[in-house]
Amino acid sequence: PLTVAFMLELLEPKKGDKILDIGSGSGWQTTMLCEIVGEKGFVFAIERIGELKNFGEENVRKYGFKNVEFIARDGSLGLAQEAPFNRIIAAAAAEKVPEIWKEQLKINGRLVTPINGSIWLFVKKDKNQFEEKEYPGFSFVPLITKNE
Repeated sequence: PLTVAFMLELLEPKKGDKILDIGSGSGWQTTMLCEIVGEKGFVFAIERIGELKNFGEENVRKYGFKNVEFIARDGSLGLAQEAPFNRIIAAAAAEKVPEIWKEQLKINGRLVTPINGSIWLFVKKDKNQFEEKEYPGFSFVPLITKNE
């Protein structure tokens, strides 16, 4: 819970945001994001494992949220058809951030993702310019792509 809270603090989600939640798992973090963005915002929750996606979706639906869509797919691909996003957050560690995530982020958007043993914050300043900050000392499950 502390790590999720820290990542959400870095993400700075706001009412009305469109958020991509990669590795949505049980739906716990997705539920918090749905509450924060409110009725005018929307959360796209991606989970690679179909059964886990269904479990997370059932959990979130218990709270009556309608501002969310759950999708079973490879999260490393992002979700181009719904981009750009105000915020992107990932719950699994990659060796490096998928460039496609950066491309799918709005200017001034924030991306929070684990990379190896650190949490990284990327703030998009221009099409190809990002502020980056590393927060070391964390452990995550690996991001599994379609080819793995």
